Amino acid sequence: MTAFDDVAAGSATRPVATRVWDPVVRIFHWALVAAFATSWLTGDEVKSVHLASGYVIISLLAVRLVWGLIGTRHARFTDFVCRPSMVLAYLRDVLRLKAKRYLGHNPAGGAMTIALIAGLAVACTTGFMMTTDAFWGIEWVADVHEAAANVLILLVGLHLAGVAVASFEHRENLVKAMITGRKRL
Repeated sequence: MTAFDDVAAGSATRPVATRVWDPVVRIFHWALVAAFATSWLTGDEVKSVHLASGYVIISLLAVRLVWGLIGTRHARFTDFVCRPSMVLAYLRDVLRLKAKRYLGHNPAGGAMTIALIAGLAVACTTGFMMTTDAFWGIEWVADVHEAAANVLILLVGLHLAGVAVASFEHRENLVKAMITGRKRL
């Protein structure tokens, strides 16, 4: 047992929980949820808020990319980025309700994390480009920005569905785990 494990006092039958998601990952996740929702809801309607939330997203992505290289075990990309064949095999097991439980990201969750980061990078890059003189009013930049935002909404929906399925299949509350940072062993 490590210093990070929690055991319910006086009860050997209760499950042991361990810290999985560190504060950087959890704060990043929920701040990104708020910033992306703000960006999506404000769009062209409240430009100053949309721009500010976009800059927040850029900052959050920068922190997450660094943390993905030097952070704690389950935060590092090396812990959850898998080959496409592993992701597909995992998804087949999910359909059969026989997917292996992972303490950190499962292969599909890792792939979704990368897809969301990539989509956000495209949306942020094109959003920033639209604020520069060189790309002001260039239609393809605005089109790519809007397409990236729409793809991100689809990915968020798939992410939420994946969280629901994994929570059901493994009988654990993944939303709670992303709040507390703890999962059962």
